[in-house]
Amino acid sequence: MPRSVFMGRVVAEGEPLWLAEDRQWALALLEVEADSCPECGQPWSEATDAKNEEGYTAHLVRCHACTASAQRVRAYQDKNSNTDGLHVHLEKRAKRRG
Repeated sequence: MPRSVFMGRVVAEGEPLWLAEDRQWALALLEVEADSCPECGQPWSEATDAKNEEGYTAHLVRCHACTASAQRVRAYQDKNSNTDGLHVHLEKRAKRRG
C-alpha cells in the first residue's frame, strides 16, 4: 500500500521513505523553527535585533473559542475545584436562525 511522506510524496512499494530532497526540506524547517520565537513565531534574528526595537505593531484579536474556554475554566475554579489535569473540549455551536 502506498504511503504519503513529507511534502505529500506518495511512496510506492520498494521506494525509500525519505529522498534527499525530503531531508533537505526537513532540515530547512528545523532551521526556521530554531530561529522562531516560541511565543509569536517571529524570527529571533530579526525580532531581537536592536534596530527593530520599534519595528513591530501589535493588534489585539479575540479568539471566541479561547474566551469560552477561559470562562468555563474560571467558573470551575470559582467553585474551588481542582483544575489539575483538566482539559477543555470545544465544540462550535450551530448558528441560530434569525
